[in-house]
Amino acid sequence: MSTRLTKKSILLFESIKSEDCNGNEYWSSRKLARVLEYSDYRNFVAVIGKAREACKNSGIPVDNHFVDITEMVGIGSGAERPIDSVKLSRYACYLIVQNADPGKTIVAQGQTYFAIQTRIAEVQQMSEYQELTSEEEKRLFLRREMTKHNSLLASAAKDAGVIDNRDYAIFQNYGYKGLYGGMTANDIHHRKGLKKSQKILDHMGSTELAANLFRATQTEEKLRRENIKSKQKANSTHYEVGAKVRQTIKELGGTMPEDLPIVESIKKIEKNRNYWILKRRELMSKLNNNTKTFHQYETLSDLLEALSPYISARALARICDMSESQMLQYKAGIKKISPKNIVRINEKLRTFAAELSEFTLKGA
Repeated sequence: MSTRLTKKSILLFESIKSEDCNGNEYWSSRKLARVLEYSDYRNFVAVIGKAREACKNSGIPVDNHFVDITEMVGIGSGAERPIDSVKLSRYACYLIVQNADPGKTIVAQGQTYFAIQTRIAEVQQMSEYQELTSEEEKRLFLRREMTKHNSLLASAAKDAGVIDNRDYAIFQNYGYKGLYGGMTANDIHHRKGLKKSQKILDHMGSTELAANLFRATQTEEKLRRENIKSKQKANSTHYEVGAKVRQTIKELGGTMPEDLPIVESIKKIEKNRNYWILKRRELMSKLNNNTKTFHQYETLSDLLEALSPYISARALARICDMSESQMLQYKAGIKKISPKNIVRINEKLRTFAAELSEFTLKGA
């Protein structure tokens, strides 16, 4: 049985996706049942029941993801009759495929599809992440998420029977071995040339951090959903999830995590960032005490035109820690600037101007 996620299966799951009047995506349980090859809908109702229970056990409001609805189906000669159905969120579909018949190829493919898409959707819906443009910002964000979800994972593991520090170290190694092709934490340290005192997560780029975040969130959820209650099962679950993430990376043509390069310690980036935050606060304080009148412009296009004798759109993008394409989209009106980004551009410009005023050429 091939569990490889193909383009055809991706398109199949996407083709049955609908959108309600508020623009929210959903799947009809009737359509999903047919795609998952359940010829008798009554058997699929039992799967939905298990998924609802799993949602409840995870502490997530069931009604947010499973909504009972009535659909109309044709019965010939233009007549229709009502049938019971369920309006499913992407997360609900994920829980359903986790509880469906694992012997079916399409179910295995659905498990991969909805696991990936659910996590992608979660990250994309974080407004804070949407504003990030640089690799450093993404690393800082994902590292914070990793810290938070590692804590949740530790709590779920403890509930499963992973009690002391030694047990937890073994549990973590199982997750690493699944994701890194059999490597333990020590093996990864050695492979990447890290010292014992250096934490693996602190030297990961955003791609590797995202893979490990996926491993942590999915393992925590599986431990709670399946109410796992032994160290051995917890360890094997962590390994299985890690291996599934690794398989997904392979299927998508990505680089294996052990082959990704190490990067500068996140601690150093945080230290530098904190220095510049303090520096900018000092400069902003000076600026706020300055009675000078500032020129205000209605649009970014007007602002760039006023600045054009001095700096280009590319230069402004770099000053504001944005990509050039993002700045040009704002300029052309293709993308609307959020109030948060307006504040950010203003602060960056004023800080840049204040910093620039501190540079002079000797000999004048």
